[in-house]
Amino acid sequence: MESRSAERVDLDALSHLVIGSALRIHTRLGPGLFESVYHSVLHRDLVRCGLFVESNKLISFEFEGEWFENGFRTDLIVERCLVVEIKSIAAIAPVHERQLLTYLRLLDYKLGLLINFNNLHLKDGIKRVVNNY
Repeated sequence: MESRSAERVDLDALSHLVIGSALRIHTRLGPGLFESVYHSVLHRDLVRCGLFVESNKLISFEFEGEWFENGFRTDLIVERCLVVEIKSIAAIAPVHERQLLTYLRLLDYKLGLLINFNNLHLKDGIKRVVNNY
């Protein structure tokens, strides 16, 4: 499937699709596995849905005239416009949300999802992070 441009992608619909996939995975696997398991399964599921997904992508950026090669790594980038950060930890901390917001700002993306699979009910572990530019 040819990837859609970020301008034409409905971010709400895309984020709902990713969340739906994560919910199905969590229902089948439950909490308590390593982050890498959820990462691999979610990546595979989204690709099977026909989405363009980049996994463990190293990102370089410029700051005040200096180039930082491989400054950070995202878990998943879906359709070149949605960053998905995956966790399997006791609780999401405010720093995790701020980290995702920093990624969004450096990438000039509008929306990211922080998904913590280590919850009894996954809906309690999903945070939408919006970059208001």
